[in-house]
Amino acid sequence: MQRGNTTIAVLILGALFFLFGFVTWVNGPLMSYLKLACELKGPVVVFLVTFAFYIAYFVTALPMAWIMRRTGLRNGMMLGLLIMAAGALLFVPAAETRAYPLFLLGLFTIGTGLSLLQTASNPYITVVGPIESAAARISIMGICNKAAGMLAPFVVGFFLLGDASALEQRLATLTGDAREAALTELADRVVVPYLGMAAVLVLLGIGIRFAPLPELAVEEEEKHGAPDGRSVLSYPQLVFGVVALFLYVGVEVLAGDSIGPYGSSLGIPLDEAKLFTSYTLGAMIVGYIVGILCIPRFFSQSQALLGSAILGVVLTLGVVLLPGYASVLSIALLGLANALVWPAIWPLAIDGLGRHTKTASALLIMAIAGGALLPLVYGWLGSLPGIGLQQAYWLMVPCYLFIGWYALAAPRLRARA
Repeated sequence: MQRGNTTIAVLILGALFFLFGFVTWVNGPLMSYLKLACELKGPVVVFLVTFAFYIAYFVTALPMAWIMRRTGLRNGMMLGLLIMAAGALLFVPAAETRAYPLFLLGLFTIGTGLSLLQTASNPYITVVGPIESAAARISIMGICNKAAGMLAPFVVGFFLLGDASALEQRLATLTGDAREAALTELADRVVVPYLGMAAVLVLLGIGIRFAPLPELAVEEEEKHGAPDGRSVLSYPQLVFGVVALFLYVGVEVLAGDSIGPYGSSLGIPLDEAKLFTSYTLGAMIVGYIVGILCIPRFFSQSQALLGSAILGVVLTLGVVLLPGYASVLSIALLGLANALVWPAIWPLAIDGLGRHTKTASALLIMAIAGGALLPLVYGWLGSLPGIGLQQAYWLMVPCYLFIGWYALAAPRLRARA
């Protein structure tokens, strides 16, 4: 691919990753909003927000990969954006009825559209240049993603939870019709922002259809040379990479989306806790910058992954052992540990797969379901007597240990493939 086309592709994908980030990381403050508006009880029910959103990747990744092969890059991305717009529109009837299942259906639909977009964009940014610097390119995409994620809590907080602490206290004193009226007014706050989101997604979908985005040539995928006749599951670096990515997305979502509800459970005012997701994502941006500057100049993708896993274990110990704000700060700093995991796993997992790259990418996208299951397990553990939300974070330790093992094993697995 020529340098000019590569630059255009990176710019367009950067804009798309910004969009991914906003839509994805709005889930943290959205959980606090829906807990009030739909009167949700218990952490397991609240974490159905992340389950509905991320399980879409598992359910739809392979069908979306098939659609992408049939439609091509631009048409597939346009379709993904339009599906996301449909999901955003579902928030309107959900708000009118305060029906939590309808909100969850909207989130699942948005996740389905994102699955289609991610199936195309992640392998594209990986192979658009030298495989050795793929982590640096993915880190640039990560900055776009997490910068939008940092903005999301402020934007959503302004529209949906502008007076969160006062509203929470007022709802506790209201009964009957007055309480219903207050809850209806709160639910209606979601209508205008999500109508606006749907309009933007439709306009972007139309725009991407005519964007000068070159198709990913099969020849470029095949230059890394996977032999014919082999199953995609015969590559151990991919199989264990899918497991590592599953666990990673789980801990990343926990660090980003659970920090607000966890802070509230410690007695921190909702007006403050609703912004905690931004702190985690700010730490991730710092980690991405480190990746851009240092990979592969000062350390390899495998070394970055190992260091991230070790830091993740250390910070998780801080979460479960330290009190109050120090524990919350440890969660926020997990963003620094998590930043380079996704950029490092992708190139390690698909290196050398050649013609299997698109199918392998779909399998890796399916691993995003870790963001659906691990937070739900965390919520269940946190609801058990004698454990609570703080000690439930022990769940992350074995996840980081497996990621560390994969960092050490991936080069040997690739050599044996």
